[in-house]
Amino acid sequence: MANPVKKQNFQDWLTQKWVILFGRKLVAPSEDWLLGPFGEVNGIGKQFIDQLAQKENLYLDESQAVKGLLQSINQLNLPASELKKLDPLVSDFYENTSRYKLQLSVNWNPFFKPFGILLRLFFSRRIKQLNIPLRAKESTAQLTSAVIHLKDRHTHQVKRTVWFRSYKESGIVVYAGVYETCNLPSEKTCIKAIFPLPNGSATVILKPSVGQKGELILDSSGRRFGDSGFYFLVRDANGQFWGKFIRSFREKLLVGVHDGQISAIQTLSLWHIRVLTFVYRLKK
Repeated sequence: MANPVKKQNFQDWLTQKWVILFGRKLVAPSEDWLLGPFGEVNGIGKQFIDQLAQKENLYLDESQAVKGLLQSINQLNLPASELKKLDPLVSDFYENTSRYKLQLSVNWNPFFKPFGILLRLFFSRRIKQLNIPLRAKESTAQLTSAVIHLKDRHTHQVKRTVWFRSYKESGIVVYAGVYETCNLPSEKTCIKAIFPLPNGSATVILKPSVGQKGELILDSSGRRFGDSGFYFLVRDANGQFWGKFIRSFREKLLVGVHDGQISAIQTLSLWHIRVLTFVYRLKK
């Protein structure tokens, strides 16, 4: 029977064992669309970037002052009719993300807030990842937003894009995520956000579309393994990969422009019940 790596924190071992027991074994290369960087057992935080560069023989690009989550909005392969409707400011945000300051506010469903407290208590602070705001002071905090490009040493092409967000005052890491596009088995192009965890990752695959007001809609409400959605991924003690699709957990992100101001509303839900809503005000 497959087991997680023994020498690690018990909470992490237990979570990984759950993925192995109730998930499925991943077979490369047919499921490479899902795989991405994993974290180390000693946590994520800022050291994750150096570890990733070393593992994949990449270097940190410091030559470009302006960096985007996408090299071009065309990477999303949107239909021409939708791309024409997309507000240019939304495209600019994704192509020049580092030009923008982020102001964050969070609205919790009171029923789920205790689960957020438990997440922080047992995981977030320890692994330096997924520190979701709980208090009013945190909810109105300004975030530092660093987009980091890691390039291939031979071709000098961008291979990994890391979006590193932390609280400006405390320096506590909110999210350290790898952002890229992927093609689902259906050949639909999606955005893939990979949040490294010890010996694994929480990976969200978001299907893009454009709304009537020119907003970009990113939706993870797939129905089955292979669709857009939320996945837990794990590497076991033998180096085998496992994945668990969490159909009940969904994310929807609307990035749009109102009165010349770009903003993003991100809603997380469980069993179709809203858990919390993030509102980002994006200022160039």
